[in-house]
Amino acid sequence: MADANAEYVGHEGTTDVITFSYLDDMESLFPGDIGLELFVCADVAQRVGERRKDSFFEREIALYIVHGILHAAGYDDLCPADRRKMRYHERRLLTKLAEKYDFFDFFQKK
Repeated sequence: MADANAEYVGHEGTTDVITFSYLDDMESLFPGDIGLELFVCADVAQRVGERRKDSFFEREIALYIVHGILHAAGYDDLCPADRRKMRYHERRLLTKLAEKYDFFDFFQKK
């Protein structure tokens, strides 16, 4: 993830999620094309999930997916005001997802 972060984003070190959105040019997409790709770092999710009292690995993965989708939708977290908005929407969406889905079930082998 550190390599991808350096190559694609120009940042040093690892990160939780990298978003590649191709939705700005919908006309160039063919039916069935992928409009969004997320690189999610499981190592970061494991570390953070163990460290936070209010989280765990599966919740962190879900958070990173929501975070990446919000980036694709135009949200940013570079300045404090934008970060607060993004965090609000992350909490709101994770709460809705948790009402319907058990995060532990997301990543269990069947």
